[in-house]
Amino acid sequence: MFVVTLIAAGKLTDEVVQAAAAKLSAAGQELDAWAWLDEGDAADIFFDGDMDAARAALVDLAVDGLDMAVQPVADRAKKLIIADMDSTMITVECIDELADYANLKPQIAAITERAMRGELDFRAALDERVGLLGGLSESVLAECRRERVRLTRGARTLVQTMKAHGAHAVLISGGFIPFAAPVGESIGFDKVFANELEIANGELTGKVLEPIVDSSAKKERLLAEAEALGLTLAQTLAVGDGANDIPMIETAGLGAGYHPHPACAAAADVAIEHHDLTALLWVQGWGRREWIYG
Repeated sequence: MFVVTLIAAGKLTDEVVQAAAAKLSAAGQELDAWAWLDEGDAADIFFDGDMDAARAALVDLAVDGLDMAVQPVADRAKKLIIADMDSTMITVECIDELADYANLKPQIAAITERAMRGELDFRAALDERVGLLGGLSESVLAECRRERVRLTRGARTLVQTMKAHGAHAVLISGGFIPFAAPVGESIGFDKVFANELEIANGELTGKVLEPIVDSSAKKERLLAEAEALGLTLAQTLAVGDGANDIPMIETAGLGAGYHPHPACAAAADVAIEHHDLTALLWVQGWGRREWIYG
């Protein structure tokens, strides 16, 4: 049994859901039933058949602002979330904001954008960008976090609701501990992993300490946490936005791109292009009556 979740907050009608069901049926899928998760916002259509065929049948469903997920019903509610931080759980790229304090934001942001699109090796791009920040005062880290870092809408609600339903939450970032640690605590993550900047005499040296949190580290952390918790990969959710997140997104039972770059969107099982992070609660089958608001 599989489920299609249609999400179009304030724009979803009976007619739209029925049109989607008709497309599935015409594509040879055996329909079971459909039900509202939250009327007008999100609905489920249950069917037997083929997920790829179902996705193909619905690709041209004409609804403004539609996000959609197709997945097995089994293990739909995940027991582990592993999440990227920058431009996923928070609204900014921290290294770009730090660069602004050194009057280097356009130069560093351009490198970040290319790295997130997968055009540059992550480690090389990280070394290059951090190298340009050498000499910046350590005090700027706290100042930047206080002035620039804002949580993404729905971040707390997503994590707190999943934890209330028995899930474990891990934040893993190619960014930096001085940002990730307080962000993780604020949202409610159980564990936080990120890169450590080398600091000497109150200034950034322009180096990052080993081990580096890169794409392979994110994937390995997902595997390690699932094993430690006795979970199958089908019980895991990974969410991110860039090329550095692709390996963990491809490995997780449900890989989600959040307002993702094209390469990440192509790798993901579901791409949330229009809604905030609470869309991933609808994807897991939870209506608002079951949410824990952060």
